[in-house]
Amino acid sequence: MLIGELAERSAVSAKTIRYYEDIGLLSAPERTASGYRDFDEPALDRLAFIRAAQAVGLSLGEIRGIVALRDAGETPCGHVLELLRDRSAKLDQRIAELRSLRAELRRLEERARALDPADCSPRRICHLIGS
Repeated sequence: MLIGELAERSAVSAKTIRYYEDIGLLSAPERTASGYRDFDEPALDRLAFIRAAQAVGLSLGEIRGIVALRDAGETPCGHVLELLRDRSAKLDQRIAELRSLRAELRRLEERARALDPADCSPRRICHLIGS
């Protein structure tokens, strides 16, 4: 199938498909006699995998590593599990950071209720943020 059909069927733009080919996520397809890319059906599966992997937060570099293992005939499940565990741990850390930020914002809101804007020194930008 030509790149336009692949793009339509996969909901991935032709530009993105060419980029994925450039960075090694998609194998270079056969070419028609006139030089057009002629993708096979497995390209659809590969694009679906890429989109699913991105949806769980994996980077294109990580996805390229997974694809490379599969292309080398290895089962990448153990590697994928480690990536998912790492992503989950990073997400837990980010959630903790966001909760801390939310608590700080609420503290500032409480402080703002007690402060009078007329008391704001002209030397400070805003007395709500900062000491």
